[in-house]
Amino acid sequence: MNGKLIFVLLLCCIAAPASAFNFNLDLGKALDTIKKAQQATTEIDEPKEIELGGGIASNLLGAAPLLQNPQVQKYVNNIGLWLALQTERPGLPWHFGVLDDNDVNAFAAPGGYVFVTKGLLAQMRSEAELAGVLAHEIAHVLRKHHLQAIKQGARTGLLADFAGHALQKKGADPALAKLVNAGTEVYARGLDKGDEFEADRMGVVIAARAGYDPYGLPAVLQALQGMNAQDSSLALLFKTHPALDERLNLLDRLMPGQFDNFEQQPGQEPRFMAVMGKTGILVDPNRH
Repeated sequence: MNGKLIFVLLLCCIAAPASAFNFNLDLGKALDTIKKAQQATTEIDEPKEIELGGGIASNLLGAAPLLQNPQVQKYVNNIGLWLALQTERPGLPWHFGVLDDNDVNAFAAPGGYVFVTKGLLAQMRSEAELAGVLAHEIAHVLRKHHLQAIKQGARTGLLADFAGHALQKKGADPALAKLVNAGTEVYARGLDKGDEFEADRMGVVIAARAGYDPYGLPAVLQALQGMNAQDSSLALLFKTHPALDERLNLLDRLMPGQFDNFEQQPGQEPRFMAVMGKTGILVDPNRH
């Protein structure tokens, strides 16, 4: 009996650590699940959003530098800042710029960074059109579309790590560097269609609040529609955005009136023509 009892006790002693080990494993899995759930709902605060956006903006500027024309840069910034003041986030450190790039496109980065290319600017005929494009990009920042795209790209853990870190000196945070690269990748594949449609809808409202003709953005889309679809300068725009027909049709249903009734009168925006003409961007104001 004593021998059997000792044997049973030995079995219990051996089994106990195994049970504890299994319990620890289960607990570890549970904690990991909780951590993942927390990461999925992580939101970075505004200072971190600005820090991340600054890194992404630097990458964009590395691919295409700013146009070396202070007058144009000041003009675009003045319009952009006025538009931003009409939104729910006027306190962001907004920055607007024209990229020295012949491709036709515009970009926004988290935290208030907005860029339009020289190639797109050349297709515009008025300040209202420029305001419409800038307002569209401002809407992406307001709705944090790029931050959401980074989350959806299986980067939630990285985003949670970045959100939990104190602000670092530029380049000192490895999580920031990885997120900047992940964020930059978004510009090559584009945002969801729904994000672009929402930015279109918000863009015309923001432009109207600022006192601009809300048909400025649709007018730009129509101008792009009239370009040669095989033009290489349009390749990235067409790859990363919904079809122009879709965008125009949705706006047409939402806005009163018909786009066919909208006509831009020559010379309607003398200030726009004066500023752009001096850059060589608009050689012939009546080209359209």
